[in-house]
Amino acid sequence: MRLGSQLVSMAFATFLPAAGALSAQTLGSPAPDFTLKTLAGGTASLSDYKGLPVFLNFWASWCKPCRGEMSDIIAAYDAHKDQHLQVLAINLTDQEHLSDARRFVDELHMPFPVLLDHKGKVRKRYALRGAPTSVFIDARGIVRLVNPGPITSETIESGLAEILPAR
Repeated sequence: MRLGSQLVSMAFATFLPAAGALSAQTLGSPAPDFTLKTLAGGTASLSDYKGLPVFLNFWASWCKPCRGEMSDIIAAYDAHKDQHLQVLAINLTDQEHLSDARRFVDELHMPFPVLLDHKGKVRKRYALRGAPTSVFIDARGIVRLVNPGPITSETIESGLAEILPAR
């Protein structure tokens, strides 16, 4: 673990108390699995991506910081998809209208799967404190970094350094 990421992780561990062995806020623990419907009409499970680095981003269309950070998330995905990076954009559908989420996705041309947390079960399982929240999970399914609140391109790169294979 790089020093900068370690300091960020320690700060978040202090800011976000652990919510149990399966909480995403427990750095170094397995990420809680889930299955959600996708905006495209199918379903996706975190376990579908076993063996791949995964960047989860919890968002809502009414969240201004979510809109602001999405271009950086899309740029990171485009820059690292050759390293098999998977981005799963989890909409907090229990807190908004599906039509608003669809409009947000269309406006921003999100190139990765959009999952719909209709009942808030994944939000609760991951002990979210607010939106946006990003979770970086390595290829072994271990949570390496949690970023509550807006994420910067620098923090995205720090999180990706924790989960992507060395080039």
